[in-house]
Amino acid sequence: STQRRSFKSAKHWTSMASVVEVAVDTNGQPISSVSAIGVPLSEPRLSYISGAPFPTVPPAVVRAPSRKVKAAFVARVERPKFTIEVDSENKAKSLNVFSFDFPHHASFHVSWIGFFVSFVSTFAAAPMVAIIREDLELTKPDLGNAGLAAVTGTIVARVVMGSVCDLVGPRYGLSIVLLLSAPFCFCMSFVTTAAGFLICRMGIGLGLATFVACQFWMSCMFNGKCVGIANATAAGWGNLGGGVTQFLMPLIFRGMVQATEGRIFAAWRWAFLVPGLLHTVLGVVVMAIGQDLPDGNYRMLQKTGQLEEKSAWKTQYLACINYRTWCMMATYGFCFGVELTMNNIVAGYFHDQFELDIVTAGVLASCYGLMNLFARSIGGMLSDFTSAKYGMRGRLWTLWVCQTLEGVLCVMMAFAKDSLSSTVMCMVAFSIFVQASEGASYGIVPFLTRRSLGVASGYVGAGGNAGSTICMALFFTSADIQTHEGILYMGFAIIAVTMLVIPIHFPMWGSMFLPGDNRLTEEDYYIKGEFTEDEVKQGLATSVQRFCDNSRGEREPKNRPEPSRIRKIFIRP
Repeated sequence: STQRRSFKSAKHWTSMASVVEVAVDTNGQPISSVSAIGVPLSEPRLSYISGAPFPTVPPAVVRAPSRKVKAAFVARVERPKFTIEVDSENKAKSLNVFSFDFPHHASFHVSWIGFFVSFVSTFAAAPMVAIIREDLELTKPDLGNAGLAAVTGTIVARVVMGSVCDLVGPRYGLSIVLLLSAPFCFCMSFVTTAAGFLICRMGIGLGLATFVACQFWMSCMFNGKCVGIANATAAGWGNLGGGVTQFLMPLIFRGMVQATEGRIFAAWRWAFLVPGLLHTVLGVVVMAIGQDLPDGNYRMLQKTGQLEEKSAWKTQYLACINYRTWCMMATYGFCFGVELTMNNIVAGYFHDQFELDIVTAGVLASCYGLMNLFARSIGGMLSDFTSAKYGMRGRLWTLWVCQTLEGVLCVMMAFAKDSLSSTVMCMVAFSIFVQASEGASYGIVPFLTRRSLGVASGYVGAGGNAGSTICMALFFTSADIQTHEGILYMGFAIIAVTMLVIPIHFPMWGSMFLPGDNRLTEEDYYIKGEFTEDEVKQGLATSVQRFCDNSRGEREPKNRPEPSRIRKIFIRP
């Protein structure tokens, strides 16, 4: 019941009004009693007395009944920590790409920009390959091996990055990788041999490990309702660097040619200073602006006992024994791995197959990477949409359909080898489904494991680089295989490997063709399967329990718990 008070003015009354959230049953009737508390109207938030946060919702003003207010809990009012709607884990329930609110959206922007810079530098050599090839007297196998090195070295780096994210947080991981790979960008200016070119490209390629930190970070900041699009947009805009570099580096090269008075062999070396500077600047910015988790940075949370200090061995073990990790690793190798492969070969393919100049070939090749501006987000949106309709089974079907169509369009691009316009059209459509498949993949990854999410993300991300290594080695390094033939064979390989989506089965949610077991819960999978009874008693699974509560939407609609309804009441003191 509420106590009446007298106020001297309407202004004072407005500032001291009470806002109460009341739990009701399916008929809209309150189900127990609670006392309203008068507090300043500054978007207050209710929590259970036990300390478990009650869902945050912006207060709404409705007419208050002059009777006892009923609720299923004893409530207290506290000021919100965030300016956006969050869940019980303080993860954002929506993504607004135009927002820079701290920490969710600030971390979103620094993560994708850092990944973007690593992509620009890794593939900076590809659009200038005609000049570099002549200067260093490189053969086709030399170029193929250097392209292979650029993506192969990252395989180990991404696996390691997964553990780094689990142990010390994504902020340190992303920043350190950017700073460590910067010297290789600068050293490219001094390369004189094929071996030196290969080593520098491998060192620069280590920067692609930022992808793991980027995706892990988004999974920590955004709720399951929007994690697909958050992961997809951050990664897609980061991958956009692979397209931007196709026309950006030729423009920088052209400017350096003018600055060096026409010395083209010096100009491409000077051009590599720009990516090196970007690495250095972004490495500092990430540390200054980002935050590991909604509640704070890893170090502070671990010191205060709010975050488990994980064992590197334990997290590696849990990720490795989960067969779903390996299935996703393989399938991701033939969407992201295909993108890396195309970034390496497509500019040279246009230059050689259709006899285009370096700038024109670079501009057309950039169309492939530029699809990341929206296509990967589409994959994430489709994953979230089908999840809302059909649960996890919808996410799996989305991935399989997108990636199978990717393989079909890859084959069509190979058959269009005699027509420039047809090749470009097929390439653009092919690229859209490549990026959509990547977005759909990371709509599933956050649910593979909770305790070892960083390691699982690292393995799946490493699978992308491993897939590129396989494609480059099998289809694009041999002098006996024409480039268009390599594209054809790669398309068939994509279709075959995508079949590995079919056996991915979550016991409580099901798979593409099999439903889940109604008798099993999210706790059985994420808590009983990853924690011992002693660890649960120590409270190490507390945060995972909140994740389980927020993941019940991945069930089929008929098996989902009925959402609680909240009545927001404005009470006149």
